[in-house]
Amino acid sequence: MQKNMVRFLSTNTIRSTSNSIRRMELTPWDLNFLLQEHMQGGLLFHLKPQHLQEQAHHLPQNDVIDRLKASLSRTLDIFYPLAGRLVMIENDDKTASFFVDCNNHGVQFVHAVADGVTVADILDPIYVPQIVESFFLMNRVLNYEGTNSKPLLSVQVTVLVDGFFIGCSLNHAVADGASFWHFFNTWSEISRGSYDVKSTPLPIFERSSFFDGIIDFPIHIPNPYKENVERVVHPPLQQRYFHFPKEKTAELKAKANAEVNTNKISSLQALLGYFWLSITRSRRLNDDQEVQYLIAVGARQRMHPPLPNQYFGNAAQAVMVTSTARDLIQHGHGWAAWHINNLLASKIAEDQRKFLVDWSKNPRMVKFSGMRSAKLLTGNSPRFNVYGNDFGWGRPVAVRNGVSLKFEGNLTVFPGKEEGSIDFEACLLPETLDAMAKDAEFMQNITS
Repeated sequence: MQKNMVRFLSTNTIRSTSNSIRRMELTPWDLNFLLQEHMQGGLLFHLKPQHLQEQAHHLPQNDVIDRLKASLSRTLDIFYPLAGRLVMIENDDKTASFFVDCNNHGVQFVHAVADGVTVADILDPIYVPQIVESFFLMNRVLNYEGTNSKPLLSVQVTVLVDGFFIGCSLNHAVADGASFWHFFNTWSEISRGSYDVKSTPLPIFERSSFFDGIIDFPIHIPNPYKENVERVVHPPLQQRYFHFPKEKTAELKAKANAEVNTNKISSLQALLGYFWLSITRSRRLNDDQEVQYLIAVGARQRMHPPLPNQYFGNAAQAVMVTSTARDLIQHGHGWAAWHINNLLASKIAEDQRKFLVDWSKNPRMVKFSGMRSAKLLTGNSPRFNVYGNDFGWGRPVAVRNGVSLKFEGNLTVFPGKEEGSIDFEACLLPETLDAMAKDAEFMQNITS
């Protein structure tokens, strides 16, 4: 399969049914992502046999494509900032300020077809096939580059021989994974005609009541167009999905807790420690090499008072756990998971408030160009509702990410299809993934 097998059939601009003159302010959590790439996530659907009598890219009116367009427009009535544009203002002090103008300029919607490609072509290979990259728009576009002209949200629906893929690219300076999946959940419910505000609460875009006395809006930051933004040259990378069934996850959690005589290590922490140990072994680093693990930690429930779960925007902060390769490998899985647990448990509400205040005074936007081969980063959450997104043709059979925000050492966590299971997408050098596949201790607890 080659990337050029994907053809665009049509491109449309989808708008909300009602106009707005509102604006949404951006916090340090948001602005911190300006120099990074768009967030990309998508779902793969297998059409049921009764749908296969018609070629998918010739479906009649009011079927897949038209229903998705209509329901997206209704979803933008609720998530109206996503139909807006990122705006930059140059201040008198040579700094810049950003906000979202909710001007309803619309979302980009592309209908595409992948000739001859089946659902099995995406699911069956051990490594994620390269064609998945072409299921997304805005590949490798930095968030600040979307100022004024580019849509905040771009959607590509790619029709396969026996299914379709919905790929969304979202400006990461506007929302995090929690808000991304909140949008996806709402859209799918509206599409299948079962949206209920009681089960899927409305997003909250308001800022002042949550950050009064902490942040003065708009924040003045260095103008990113005048920054020396280094484009990352990525080595050849591969992605592989690892599936941890519920039973194996429980066993690894029990094992990690037993090794350090505690009961405080969670299932996710046990899996993070398991990956950290295996990847460090597989990289064959020098004994005294420092190995760093960045973990994105949700901040909604760590604020005081907590932010509501439906708060729309970024609300996460990366924390770093470190060791040397020797110590990590010698001490083993339980020690690695306990190390992660102690760091996460130490993060309190005051840390979040201090970050917001300090960043506002001294803005420093994160660049991934500094990621080194001894680092890992994990984002996303196994708590997000991924496999409940039924647009009217059944639940998805897989989740896949795009090429943006991909670098060597990126681990993305998702809930598995079966309740209680957890999946990881590992983006690593081919030789590292090959060494992991030959690591019997690691592979005995997972399925691909």
